Amino acid sequence: MQFSAKQDIDAPIEAVFAAVTDFDGFSTQALRRGAEVQRLDELMGPCAGMAWQVGFDFRGKRRDMRIELLEVIQPSELKVRSATSGLDGHLMLELVALSRQRTRLGVEVELAPKTLSARLLVQSLKLARGSLSKRLRKRLEGFARATEETHRHTSA
Repeated sequence: MQFSAKQDIDAPIEAVFAAVTDFDGFSTQALRRGAEVQRLDELMGPCAGMAWQVGFDFRGKRRDMRIELLEVIQPSELKVRSATSGLDGHLMLELVALSRQRTRLGVEVELAPKTLSARLLVQSLKLARGSLSKRLRKRLEGFARATEETHRHTSA
């Protein structure tokens, strides 16, 4: 199952790359939402090999997920793999400079079930594909606005 979305951001590609690789910021956000986040490496990033163990509640059940940064091509691409109880995920972020002050962020998410229960979960997600795609677009819009605001304040 695949999801994808694109969002244009009024900030240079370097600023957007810095925002999408703010792993400490993402960890803090996850902690605020009740997740447990543990860094598994000591690499200075962003670089391939960085990894996290994340615990969170989903559909009334505790889930543990391992997230690993597979590839970083600065400032244009990130590839991430995640794995949790029978469900593998791949995330690809692609940045394209549209101009010196405008960047397009493309996001692709692919979920691959490995067990029967994961297949049932993915099947239920397929039924909600429209609303999930809408939520992904809204999240990207929010991320874009926050990145633009941060860029305006740091470049002023």
